[in-house]
Amino acid sequence: MSGIFRKRNTTAYADALFCEAEGLRRLSDGLKAAGIETIRVPEVVGVDESTLEITAIEPARAGDESLEALGEGLAALHRLPQSMYGWRRDNYIGLSPQPNRWAEYWGEFFVQERLRYQVSRIRASSVRNRFEDILDRCDDTLISWLNEHCDQPSLLHGDLWSGNVLFDSEGPWLIDPAIYCGDREADLAMTEMFGGFGSAFYRAYDRAFPRTSVYEQKRDIYNLYHYLNHYNLFGSSYQCGCERGFLAMQELCARAA
Repeated sequence: MSGIFRKRNTTAYADALFCEAEGLRRLSDGLKAAGIETIRVPEVVGVDESTLEITAIEPARAGDESLEALGEGLAALHRLPQSMYGWRRDNYIGLSPQPNRWAEYWGEFFVQERLRYQVSRIRASSVRNRFEDILDRCDDTLISWLNEHCDQPSLLHGDLWSGNVLFDSEGPWLIDPAIYCGDREADLAMTEMFGGFGSAFYRAYDRAFPRTSVYEQKRDIYNLYHYLNHYNLFGSSYQCGCERGFLAMQELCARAA
C-alpha cells in the first residue's frame, strides 16, 4: 500500500467520518461487482469520530484516457440495478445532513428527502415560504414525471463534482461520497454544476450507457438540490442558482401537466 492520508472531522457530527467510510466501502464493492478496475476508491485503513485514514493518492494531470475510463466505469456502476431508492441510514452531503429512507419510487424520494428537506432548512422565511409554495403547486406533477423517466435505482456517488474525483498516473479515484441509490442522471447532473469533466468523459459514458432524451430537463431539477444545499451552507451567492432551478421546475410542470 502507498502512504496514508488522514482526514480530520471538521463537521459538527460525530458520525460523519463513519458515514464517509461506509460510502467508500460500498462504492468499492459496487465497482468490483461491476467488474470495473479502471476506477479506484481509497481503502479505509481506520476510522473514528475524529479521523479517517485512507490510501494516499499522488495526483497527476487527467488526460482523455483517464476521463474515458471514468466515464466508462461510472456507466458500468450505474448499470447495476439496485433494489430500491434511498439508503439504509442518513448520511451527509458535504457539511450538511442528508436524510435517507428506503422508497419504492424515485420521484417521492427525491422531492421529499432532497428538495423539501433542503427548503425546510432555509433560514429566511420569505425565501423558504416562496420555495415551499412552488413545491406545493408542482410536487404531484414533478413526482409523476420523475417516476416516469427513471428506469431503475443505481448506486450513486452522490457528490460527484470535479473536486471529488482525483487522478494519478494510472487513472481516476473517487473520494468523499454521499452515497445513496437513485436516478443515475443525478450523478451526471452534478458533474456539470462546477464546470464539467470534459467531453471525453461524456462521450465515453454515452457510448456505454446513453443519457436519456430528457437529461437536460432533469439536470436543472437535480442540481437544484445542490444549489439549495450550498445556499444553506454559504449564503446568498447561491440563491440565483436556486431561483433558476425552481423556474425550470415550474416550466417542466407546466409542460407536463
